Formats: sequence, structure tokens, C-alpha cells
Amino acid sequence: MIGYHGEFLTDTRGTGIMNRIFDRYGPYKGPIQGRRNGVLISMETGKAVTYALWNLEERGTIMIDGGEPVYVGMIIGENSRGQDLEVNPLKAKKLTNIRAAGKDEAVVLTTPRRLSLEQALAYIDDDELVEVTPKAIRLRKRYLDPHERKREARKSETAG
Repeated sequence: MIGYHGEFLTDTRGTGIMNRIFDRYGPYKGPIQGRRNGVLISMETGKAVTYALWNLEERGTIMIDGGEPVYVGMIIGENSRGQDLEVNPLKAKKLTNIRAAGKDEAVVLTTPRRLSLEQALAYIDDDELVEVTPKAIRLRKRYLDPHERKREARKSETAG
């Protein structure tokens, strides 16, 4: 039942009540289908910049706030497309000495999607891990280095 609770709440718009009871064992139905979307993966280490996250919002749902520490291989959001995408959450706005005619609008981020431990466990794919610390629950790729990730993906494709 891991993973279905969130889908159930979405389907019932939070009004459903779910009760669980064991009925019986059944025949194997095959692998459980995971999520259809890819993830946004940090390609830099440092503190996330609000301006960069604001630009990344058009690519998917962001799971962190500006100023949070990130590292290479950390999952910072869900891609709106099916494949994983490496992004730079540290990219700051270019500054010039010339003043613009209109003032820069204050960057306002959409509230990040925070996952509970159960939601994080249901969310991850086979090549991802959940990091639990006293202050945070983070998602990351099993292999932090992008070249190692590609090498392992190729190995699993040829083996499977």
C-alpha cells in the first residue's frame, strides 16, 4: 500500500477515509508502476539561489527553498517531462551598472512541495535514495556523479 495513500487523497480531494485489512495472498501481478515524470537534479554544490529556482519553476515542481544547501546529484524537483534533467540551482542573476527603466519585480516562488518520509519512500525510483537527517528529508540519486549514473543506466539496460 506504500504509494497509494497519496494517490487516494488526490482522487478523493482529501475527503476519503482509507481502511486497511489483510485479505489474502494473490498471484504475482508484475512490477508496481512508479511515477511517470523525471526529476530535476542539481549539477552544482552550494546554496540554492531564489532567482535560479524561479527560472526552474517552468520546468517542473520545485521541492526546495532558496538558500537551502544543495549538492551534485541531489533531487531538487520533479520534471514536467518523462526524463531526468540536470539543472543549476545556483545560477545568479547577471548584474549590470545600467539601471533598467522598470524596477525588477521581487522574485516570488511557488511554495515548494515538501514530502513526508512515507511520501518520499513512495516517490523514489530504483536509482534514487531518501536521506533522512534530524533537520531534513532529502532525495538524491544513488550515483551522485552524472557520468557514473549514465554508466550504471547502460549496465542495467544491457542486463535487463
